Amino acid sequence: MSHSPARLLAIDTIYHEPAIETFARGREILGRFPGARRIAVPSHWNIPELHGNAGSVEDWVRIKRSTLVLGVKKGLTSRPNGRSAHFIAPSSSNGCAMACAYCYVPRRKGFANPITLFVNTEAIGRAIRRHAAAQGPLPAPDQIDDRFWVYDIGENGDLSVDALACDSVRDLVALFRDTPNAKASFATKFVNRDLLAYAPEGKTRIRFSLMPERIARVVDVRTSPMPERIAAIDDFVAAGYEVHANFSPVILYEGWEDDWRALFRALDAGIGPAAKAQLRAEIIFLTHNAALHDVNLRWHPKAEALLWRPDIQETKRSEGGMENLRYRSGWKGRWLTRFEALLAEELPYCGVRYAF
Repeated sequence: MSHSPARLLAIDTIYHEPAIETFARGREILGRFPGARRIAVPSHWNIPELHGNAGSVEDWVRIKRSTLVLGVKKGLTSRPNGRSAHFIAPSSSNGCAMACAYCYVPRRKGFANPITLFVNTEAIGRAIRRHAAAQGPLPAPDQIDDRFWVYDIGENGDLSVDALACDSVRDLVALFRDTPNAKASFATKFVNRDLLAYAPEGKTRIRFSLMPERIARVVDVRTSPMPERIAAIDDFVAAGYEVHANFSPVILYEGWEDDWRALFRALDAGIGPAAKAQLRAEIIFLTHNAALHDVNLRWHPKAEALLWRPDIQETKRSEGGMENLRYRSGWKGRWLTRFEALLAEELPYCGVRYAF
């Protein structure tokens, strides 16, 4: 089921740090939602009404749709990445209005975790520009990009949705358009056609996340349907974006290969020559987490039948120190090989930039 902007985001409550009205972006966002109740909080990280509760599915979805948090971003460093991007830029947001059952962000904040927008976006932009200037030109083409340093600007949210609430994303696209040696990148599960007017001029890579539709209907809660995402690709290419696919997360179950084959064929039939010529993909197998499993059981247990598979998963400590569940290493390699062979058979023009 498609979610229009009004259905996805209908803000009636804004939690905010006291300083946000001293920033132009804070005033802009408040002006977009003049009827919203405003609640001052000491920190966007610690709001008991939002974080750590064990509410029902109705509370979960209601909060994501109706609540916004505004704060000031403290850390403005760009971190090395080396996988999907060269660097992770300081985030302009955290949290999301959508409710994908496998999302890792609720592991840190707990419960519904609606969008937090950071209002000091000018400082974020200055920090990115300084960092990019210090890099000089990309020394040589690599698996991330042929020409530019790539900065992931959407690590902790979905910027296509953030753009419904403020102009931060438009400003970031403009920043990278004017940065000679760097390119922006972000993944999305929401088709926001307002972004077609942002004139990225090849300097923003948008990665549409794709998975089999019948599985997405269970785990990709409140997102744009797969046919809508595929149908948008040609338009975003024509508007000047580099458009890649995130085949993510790959969830293993009886019949997964047949479902992915059908998705690849739908993608092939749904895009034109220009999009095919520049298409690349990331393949990311599911990572789950016991804490997230416990959260999901409270609001969406049906998803856990797909995600929680201790019979084929093993515990692995992440770089951030979390105990995560991944598919067993010996088997995962074989499944990845099968996935890549299937992709090469159905979409031979789609190179794999990164597989995990």
